[in-house]
Amino acid sequence: MTGTSTTTVRKGVVVLTVAGLMGTAWTTAAEAAPSGGQELRKSLDSLVSQEKFPAALASVTNRGRTTSLVAGSSRIDRRVPVPRDGSVRAGSNTKTFTAIVVLQLVAEGKVDLDAPIDKYLPGLVRGEGIDATKITIRQLLQHTSGLPDYTEHLGLGEFERIQHRFFHPHDLLAAALAHPAKFAPGTKWEYSNTGYLLAGMVIEKVTGRPVQEQITERVIRKAGLRHTYWPQPGDQTIQGPHPQGYAIGSATSGEVIDVTELDPSWGGAAGQLISTPSDLAKFFRVLLDGALLPREQLAEMRKTVDAPLFPGARYGLGLMSNPLSCGGVYWGHGGDIHGFETRGGATEDGRTVGLAVTAMPGTFGDGERGSAAVMATVDTAFCK
Repeated sequence: MTGTSTTTVRKGVVVLTVAGLMGTAWTTAAEAAPSGGQELRKSLDSLVSQEKFPAALASVTNRGRTTSLVAGSSRIDRRVPVPRDGSVRAGSNTKTFTAIVVLQLVAEGKVDLDAPIDKYLPGLVRGEGIDATKITIRQLLQHTSGLPDYTEHLGLGEFERIQHRFFHPHDLLAAALAHPAKFAPGTKWEYSNTGYLLAGMVIEKVTGRPVQEQITERVIRKAGLRHTYWPQPGDQTIQGPHPQGYAIGSATSGEVIDVTELDPSWGGAAGQLISTPSDLAKFFRVLLDGALLPREQLAEMRKTVDAPLFPGARYGLGLMSNPLSCGGVYWGHGGDIHGFETRGGATEDGRTVGLAVTAMPGTFGDGERGSAAVMATVDTAFCK
């Protein structure tokens, strides 16, 4: 595996470096591109040349045929080929895995979706305007709990200071509960990683086993995901072939640093997993096909509310739907973690897409435009 680079440069300089390296983006295919594959190839190249992402990786399955494409370079300081279907940090895609385990426990009669979290974690969740007897498991999974998001209070804006720090889940919860509730439970929708931190704790309380073990046994192995795993405590690396990931180390200085190696403990049940574009795409396909949940619990997962993350997006229980330009929707989630952004999912008719870029939008270019370009590339992969 590749060690951490010492690359640390000011954002403006990096933009010039990346532009120089990516004058001609590298693109390779697992096989001849399917019809419409050229459009996806152009979109991936544009993510590198126009939006300044160092690398982009995609896996697309349509009518039983899978194609893997890459563009860019694994490093920003020199040309290094991007590993096809390389490993990346999956970020908040982890939430879908966590939600599935909770829903499996619901199916087993061990958890009640509409029971308060205080039933499972008595006395743990208390704070200004926060009453655990009125927040349900469903609200944790659907981001309607009103709980403050712990990631807003860890100092992630000065990431280089905590890049290699280990966080215990109770430390993360304390960071959230030191702040007042955002709103009364069930009255609004607002993304909060704290809900999934608590969902992981519920899993551990009910099963008496570590959440990472439960996700591995109940989801990863059951879905046949060969390149998806939960990093063990202290493991800051990415196993298997992978591109480097980059992030702004300090909002004050604007310097971009290599964050391929980091301690992902602050992600926990909300964002700790590592995967590949093809594994993530396969995961959502297996989920929609009913192999991970009984019909009743899958239906609960797909009961959605408006989620103003992207135009037309709706959020269920750890699962999102996004509209497609060619009609219909795809189901997935997505993840943003320092060094990587992932998007994609699956449609009812069998199409699957997994996409990753090696920086979050705004690291090298305009964040809002970069985010829109990533979503547009996913749409191209599904529709062209």
